[in-house]
Amino acid sequence: MVEYGRGDVTVKILGIESTAEQRASYRNQLGLNQPPLQRHFTWLAWNDWWLERRLDFPLVSLRNRQTGEPEWWAEVNGQYQRWQMDGGELFVLTRQEDGSTVRTPAAEDIWFTAEDGTQQFWGVNINNAVVRWIRGGSEIQVRTTAGFRREGDSPVEFIPLSKGLLRGDPGESLRTGRPVAASLPGRIQKTGILALLAFIVVMPLALLFGIIAGVNEGRFLDRFISIAGLGLTSTPEFVTGMVLVLVFGIWLKWLPAVSVFFSDQSIVELLTSWNSAKILVLPVLTLTAIELGYVARMTRASMVEVMNSSYIRTAIIKGLPYHSVVLRHAVRNALIAPITVIMLHVNWLVGGIVIVEVVF
Repeated sequence: MVEYGRGDVTVKILGIESTAEQRASYRNQLGLNQPPLQRHFTWLAWNDWWLERRLDFPLVSLRNRQTGEPEWWAEVNGQYQRWQMDGGELFVLTRQEDGSTVRTPAAEDIWFTAEDGTQQFWGVNINNAVVRWIRGGSEIQVRTTAGFRREGDSPVEFIPLSKGLLRGDPGESLRTGRPVAASLPGRIQKTGILALLAFIVVMPLALLFGIIAGVNEGRFLDRFISIAGLGLTSTPEFVTGMVLVLVFGIWLKWLPAVSVFFSDQSIVELLTSWNSAKILVLPVLTLTAIELGYVARMTRASMVEVMNSSYIRTAIIKGLPYHSVVLRHAVRNALIAPITVIMLHVNWLVGGIVIVEVVF
């Protein structure tokens, strides 16, 4: 989705300060120079089967024992190997039984002479891509964890390896370079907590305000709740979020203006410790704003309809206490419609989370 959006995807990742040479090099490293149809097929299906023919080695995906993330290796003479260029010299990384690697200089006979007379080699690099090295090639801009640097004898062609979505591999993130399957669980967990808290907050508040407005039809409370609910519903999430950040996070300094989840933070600690839980207050309030106004108005309309029904008027005429009529008869029937609406609007809540997470 990022790639097919407007603009150059490398600019979105590297920023506008990056040079044209850096963007072109990084596009090559991501394998974005391949035709779009080929990249889509690789992501959906897999490409290790035809890359094995190019390498003349079987390709195997193994778990890194430290990170648990999958790594691609070439099986050469019963050993799992990858290659790395360092200081103009090609090295072989051989995986040991304990998961560690041993680096040794590559043999000279692995290079082959291409039609243009250059010495080339196809292998698997440490970034899970099948790459083509040209001995004595020109320097190119290579992105590392420390930024871009010029490297000689760097690969000139990159083809990222993938098992394909149909085999349970959704690929790697263009931004982080980490497997999507390894990144999703933690992110979904935090998003689920945010959605659940917003749902727990919005449901009782919206029903309560709707009941109060419905019972006081035409009075000040009814008009105030209706106008406030309409205002909340018509305000986009990002506007509500920025206003809350400005007021409570910057001016009053009561709550954190930015919500950051740490990977080592447990769910229990997040929900039981105020120092940890207060980062959720503004995002939850932002999420509940739109649903609060909408469900409150729905509850109010349902409550007004029930209060004007004949059986409620009959109960009041017979002398039943007003609070008993409202709580035991009117509320029970009036909540059927708004509760149904709440369940149908869970998708709105999930859609709003995307905006809220960007704001905070």
